[in-house]
Amino acid sequence: MRYWTFALCHLWVRMLPLGHALAVAVVQIFIFSENRALAKNINFYNVRPPLDPTPFPNSFKCFTCENAGDNYNCNRWAEDKWCPQNTQYCLTVHHFTSHGRSTSITKKCASRSECHFVGCHHSRDSEHTECRSCCEGMICNVELPTNHTNAVFAVMHAQRTSGSSAHTLYLPALAWVFMLPLM
Repeated sequence: MRYWTFALCHLWVRMLPLGHALAVAVVQIFIFSENRALAKNINFYNVRPPLDPTPFPNSFKCFTCENAGDNYNCNRWAEDKWCPQNTQYCLTVHHFTSHGRSTSITKKCASRSECHFVGCHHSRDSEHTECRSCCEGMICNVELPTNHTNAVFAVMHAQRTSGSSAHTLYLPALAWVFMLPLM
């Protein structure tokens, strides 16, 4: 009796991955056939993050700090709060020496008018350089501007489409999320 119990357990353990893979495949086929959706019909530009309570539509966050000594501490201790409704961008102002050592970093939410003067400007009097950059998007101001290449006004150009294909993606994506722990 002990031998048969061991043999059945061993067989079950060996068959488990095959059974699991088969179950995942059947569920995926059912979902895709139910919605008549194939990968070529999915609009990947229309994928949206999960809904989160936000203070207003299109709200966003930026790293925020005032006169921080370095980028690490600015980002680490940035207050996690939503930007005001009258702002659309994240502004970063970086002051540094001729040797590249940061002396002051300010990051904040900004309006379009505050983002007109991006780029780098060298002050001969103080031998410091100030680089300013603006970006659009959720917490997009992680890095520091250090030269004319990255001291820019970076704006996202989202591709807008009708929401008709949104249903096509949500159910398979939701099912996939629930299937991941089973893999």
